[in-house]
Amino acid sequence: MTMVYLLLAVTAVVSIGVAAVVVLVRRQRRRVGSSSEAQRIEAAATSGIRDARRQAHAHQHFNDGGGLSAVRDRDSPW
Repeated sequence: MTMVYLLLAVTAVVSIGVAAVVVLVRRQRRRVGSSSEAQRIEAAATSGIRDARRQAHAHQHFNDGGGLSAVRDRDSPW
């Protein structure tokens, strides 16, 4: 029975890896013939995603248990 679970786990991991490779290869093939307008749009979208990730990370950092007290302590005149 343990061998069945092991085979299922290996199959799932391999399937996820193959799917990721297929997505990356398809994405790379689409990029080869892109126009300057498409490249500009993609650059704007990429920077927007990057900014959103950065902002989410900052929110996560300051919303944790000690984040607010650290800001309060830093800004305190005492």
